Amino acid sequence: MRVVIAEDLFLLRDGLTRLLEASGMEVTAAVETGDELLAAVAADRPDIAVVDVRLPPGFTDEGLRAALAARQAHSGLPVLVLSQFVEQLYARELLAGSTGGIGYLLKDRVLDGAQFIDAVQRVSRGGTVMDPEVISRLLTHNSSAGPVSTLSPRERQVLALMAEGRSNAAIAQQLVITERAVAKHTASIFVRLDLQPSDDDNRRVLAVLAYLNNG
Repeated sequence: MRVVIAEDLFLLRDGLTRLLEASGMEVTAAVETGDELLAAVAADRPDIAVVDVRLPPGFTDEGLRAALAARQAHSGLPVLVLSQFVEQLYARELLAGSTGGIGYLLKDRVLDGAQFIDAVQRVSRGGTVMDPEVISRLLTHNSSAGPVSTLSPRERQVLALMAEGRSNAAIAQQLVITERAVAKHTASIFVRLDLQPSDDDNRRVLAVLAYLNNG
């Protein structure tokens, strides 16, 4: 797998490079700015870009903007965005296209190497990976009115794990319930949110995230 990294902090950029390469991936470029990211993506055509939301010169949303531009210019390039804080607006902008190959993680998650590598792999395959804290904020934002408010506490737990990109088996293990129970909760969630159920995990996650994004 070929990866481009855009991160302005040298130590984190170097650490990400080493971690990815130790997992058998090829880091084709490790850059500091959004412009450099766009140039690297155009030159190297990577399988995924790992991008810090805030890059020079303004350290606001330059990384996010560059990632979205690269994704638009290069046929839905998978992008995993890293952020120091939960930025609901940024998460929503990433989800606005309602397509796969998107991830939003807090930088703290990088400390768990296995979790980070798993996220990179899932996003590169077209999956959607959202940080649990981001999902919690989005659910809270949409909980006061509308269909989300009708979900039971257990259904909200299942929805949050679905939005993280978890399979039914993983959700069952996390909540210590059976896969059959997860399937039942999932079916109920789709009915309550007026979303069509699907056997495709990625489309299922994207449908839920699309709902949250428009809620």
